[in-house]
Amino acid sequence: MKPVTKAILPVAGLGTRFLPATKAIPKEMLPIIDKPLLQYAVEEALEIGIKEIIFITSHAKKAIKRHFLQNTDLEDSLVKNGKEDFIESINPKRFKDIKFTFVDQDEQKGLGHAISLAEPFLDKDDEAVAILLPDDLFIANGKSCLQTLYDLYKETSNSVIAINEVAENKLSNYGVIDASKISRSTFQIHGIIEKPKLKDAPSNMAVCGRYILSRSIFKSLNNIEPGAGGELQLTDAIKDLLVSEKVIASSYKGQKFDCGSKQGFVEATIFLALANKDINKDILKSIQELIN
Repeated sequence: MKPVTKAILPVAGLGTRFLPATKAIPKEMLPIIDKPLLQYAVEEALEIGIKEIIFITSHAKKAIKRHFLQNTDLEDSLVKNGKEDFIESINPKRFKDIKFTFVDQDEQKGLGHAISLAEPFLDKDDEAVAILLPDDLFIANGKSCLQTLYDLYKETSNSVIAINEVAENKLSNYGVIDASKISRSTFQIHGIIEKPKLKDAPSNMAVCGRYILSRSIFKSLNNIEPGAGGELQLTDAIKDLLVSEKVIASSYKGQKFDCGSKQGFVEATIFLALANKDINKDILKSIQELIN
């Protein structure tokens, strides 16, 4: 089995829920404490050995490219001012041998369409690809969510997607699976539906933003028609993939924050602030004072 070395990160969305902040700053570049949201997903991808990050972006999001490419002028300025310690934070050593590829999505046709644009950038012998939706921020208890999926992929050679249980009133926001249990944390998927009404939801288990999918997903993306919201949905392509291949769902150990929502973004910021040894005591004191 060939290792998975490429990851697709779709980042072309308009970020309308965060206007006016996202008028000039890509939503994915908004910081959680001192690191852009997008960088958390990139670092999670690198942990499993990814060598190339394929950003599906837009011409209006130049800040993403600037962030991940080396900034020698800033480095020189830091050195001149005796702040060399910051160089690792702006140009991490782990990024040195990583290829960053930027692909413009000229039209907003849905997540499925965004993923399909990465196919020309895969090698002929790539058997599978990782997909990470940066809006979903995972804080692991142990190995990362993507590492959990990758371990299952290496064990089974099957496509694997991350899931978690979702409250009934939020199921219509997600892709929801129909599945049978394999083990305590894994399931075989029999069906999947995007943004179902509550009466149509086959379970309370929803897809979250981490996938290891076989190369066949691109054939399935070519087979689908516009679905929920009139867009090409990755969920529908996974449904098509189920006709010919086994797909496994897996839960994970850790916290997940939907940073595509204001509530989730603030919750993630508070969580990581309280986990930061440099500021957690002062932050906790401030929260307690605000509550009282």
